[in-house]
Amino acid sequence: MVSWPTGRDWIFSFKAFAAAMLALFIALYLGLPRPYWAMASVYIVAHPLTGATRSKALYRVLGTLLGAAASVAMVPALVNAPALLMAAVALWTGVLLYVALLHRTPRSYVFMLAAYTLPLVALPSVNDPGGIFDIAVARAEEICLGILCASIVGSTIFPANVATVLGGKSAQWLADAALWATDMLSAQPAARVSRHQSRHRLAADILALDQLISQLSYDTESAARVKNAQELRGRMTMLLPVLSSLAAVVEALHQNAAGVPERLSKHMALVSAWIGAGAQAPLPALPAAEAAPSADAGLVAGAAGPDWHSALAATAEGRLRELVALWHDCVLLQRRIGEKNPAGEWTPAFQRWDVGAARHYDHGMLLFSTATVAAAIFLMGMIWIWTGWADGAGAVALGAVSSCFFAAMDEPAPMIRSFFRWNVVCLVIATVYLFVVLPNAHDFEMLVLMFAAPYLVIGLMMTQPRLALIAMPLAVVTANDIGLQGAYNADFQAFFNGNVAGIAGILFALLWTLVTRPFGTKAAARRLVRASWGDIARNATGREPRDHARLLARMLDRLAQLVPRLAASENENAGDGFTEVRVELSTLALQRELPALAPDHQRAVKRVLSGVASYYQARLEARAEAPPQVLRERLGKAICEVASRADAASREAFAALVEMHVALFSAAPLAAQQGGSQS
Repeated sequence: MVSWPTGRDWIFSFKAFAAAMLALFIALYLGLPRPYWAMASVYIVAHPLTGATRSKALYRVLGTLLGAAASVAMVPALVNAPALLMAAVALWTGVLLYVALLHRTPRSYVFMLAAYTLPLVALPSVNDPGGIFDIAVARAEEICLGILCASIVGSTIFPANVATVLGGKSAQWLADAALWATDMLSAQPAARVSRHQSRHRLAADILALDQLISQLSYDTESAARVKNAQELRGRMTMLLPVLSSLAAVVEALHQNAAGVPERLSKHMALVSAWIGAGAQAPLPALPAAEAAPSADAGLVAGAAGPDWHSALAATAEGRLRELVALWHDCVLLQRRIGEKNPAGEWTPAFQRWDVGAARHYDHGMLLFSTATVAAAIFLMGMIWIWTGWADGAGAVALGAVSSCFFAAMDEPAPMIRSFFRWNVVCLVIATVYLFVVLPNAHDFEMLVLMFAAPYLVIGLMMTQPRLALIAMPLAVVTANDIGLQGAYNADFQAFFNGNVAGIAGILFALLWTLVTRPFGTKAAARRLVRASWGDIARNATGREPRDHARLLARMLDRLAQLVPRLAASENENAGDGFTEVRVELSTLALQRELPALAPDHQRAVKRVLSGVASYYQARLEARAEAPPQVLRERLGKAICEVASRADAASREAFAALVEMHVALFSAAPLAAQQGGSQS
């Protein structure tokens, strides 16, 4: 949704335009060969947040220097072997692009820039290999000049603080999460229906917060603020499976004939009111797990095992306590982000899980994406060489840029198509400016006035997420198409041929992408789901507790990647990515408590874990859809056996088994209580 520009949006637009004109003026004054590169570089690194501008500026400089250095090394050595030169350029771009896609932080900009800077600098220089060093130095100077101007203007004129925006975004995230939590804790069934509408957005928003957190270190002198932000991110991520697990158990209680117990209902109302009030009051006084009466908790085994209704209620009570602790941590950390030097040390209330820093990477898809980009560059280069096209280098360079920009997307073709269309628009704008408007600019002041109207509008567009990808080519490509020099010298034939070549390169990249990447978001989501199944199948048995933090982090990262790709599910427990997370969380909890359980209980739990591993392996091999009855029977037996003890390890194992049962079999009662076998 596009919103009306705010005062801060106008400030950013004026700052970006002032920095661009300053870079253009200095480049013209110094007599740099392509001063428009300095102007374009300003808009490439410009960002409404000062810290983001600084990080992009630093990494663009490094990436430019790396790509320029590679140009100096490759062109003279391989200029007499065109096919080998194109193979080297394609390989360089593919490898650096792959490394860039592995870094989901601003640091990836170094490798992305290095990937496509090489074809931009090297290919147009093959006719003059002896001058490659001077050309590379000039490009580096022009780009660094634009980056320097953008950084200085952004840091000195009304700087926008990343911490302020991060605080606001995280507060909005907590407000959205509060809606889900209070709906789920509501006694009204109508309110519970809205749960699915927000949870996918919450997981997607965490990925957006990652970018702000990574930029925070460039915009603050407080290491404590960065640490608090990282801790907040981890707990926000953990909040999602805890909410999902509690929601599933509460839903099972609502479907049970006995309904939600009165004591649990009171506790849910208490927590809901506390969250709804902004968690300003002291923590709700919920009974500790050890203080809960064992009879009420469902931990006393009878002839047919524990009462399933009481078992659900006990598990819900435990997850409600975890929700309170996590929410308290999130609210406290969100407040501390806004404090330059927060007082005292932060002590976490939630300490059950240690979330590591591991990430999930689909290396197969990343390799395929980068390999197709490298193949496209090589093929474009060979067409240029075979045809002897005078302006073909520009086609290969811009085709490489468009391929690299959108390689990380599940469906890059629509974005490349949009990039193609807006490049055509840029060509039209540049034609009007170069041959109609600019001949009337007799001094630099008049030039600034002529650029002011379109570029101030473009700056406003850059502040709108939906328009930013349109604004970028408008700003950068238009400046490059116009090709401002120290003196007006417009040659229509050279202008037209050079710029049409670039558009032709984008068109080739589009057609190549349509042919080589016909699959899209559904395939990516399917691969993520299958990765979850594979993780569960591998990790259900034989993992050491020290691996759990890394496994948990990878699982939650995969969830954050998956849910934006899935449509909001009408069913709380089906096909939404959260079911696998709840199963894997339960699996890790069982493994963690396994050494402390009694020998006979260990055997029962191991049979459950073995059944879980077999089931998800069968899903990978397309041999099963629904969980087998034997797994339900093993879960029922394990729950009944573990319920006979009330020590801490048994309580945790009991809760994990109940949650696993709910995740796999919804509200169905224990098989043991229906006379099922206990195999």
